[in-house]
Amino acid sequence: MSDGPADIVEYVSGTGIPVRGNDIDTDQIIPARFMKVVTFDGLGEFAFFDQRFDDEDNQKEHPFNEPQFQNANILVVNNNFGCGSSREHAPQALMRWGIDAVVGESFAEIFAGNCLALGIPTVTVSQEDAEALQAFVDENPDAEIDVDVAAETVTYGDKTVDVTVDDAQRKALVEGVWDTTALMKANANAVREKAKSLPYIQDHEVPAVKDD
Repeated sequence: MSDGPADIVEYVSGTGIPVRGNDIDTDQIIPARFMKVVTFDGLGEFAFFDQRFDDEDNQKEHPFNEPQFQNANILVVNNNFGCGSSREHAPQALMRWGIDAVVGESFAEIFAGNCLALGIPTVTVSQEDAEALQAFVDENPDAEIDVDVAAETVTYGDKTVDVTVDDAQRKALVEGVWDTTALMKANANAVREKAKSLPYIQDHEVPAVKDD
């Protein structure tokens, strides 16, 4: 039996940051040259690097450089966000910058899956609602936004809009089963006993369960 689920993600609250544009791919989110790191630590500072800085590292206009958005945790995007290569570094960079949820018109499937593995909801809205939310965030960078994964709504100002959360993603987040590593750890004894019962695994090949 499990010792308990991974973190349950029923909703995310916070302030927003708008990044406009269709087909923003993973190479724009995190350029390939920053993928040589041994760990994901520190990737956040390189999110959207080539959109934020010129060749001489001078800042360009980009929401991730704007002071009013530095504590934002809900990213608002447009169509086909996260397309391109399947690099998991892209959602890792966003998470380590501070993003806890992404609201957009649509997402590349693999990107959404990589976000789910980190417990980051990717919820979809209509083009009209995405653009309205981006405009609201521009005008109200300190305003609270509530992303309700379970109820499939986003609330901001005096407005609540319906969103769509993929059924499998919603189930995983709401039931706390998105973190497969945590689930395996929580069920370490059961995994160990199962491994010992398999005829092709010797007892000495089954690692002991270590206490935290």
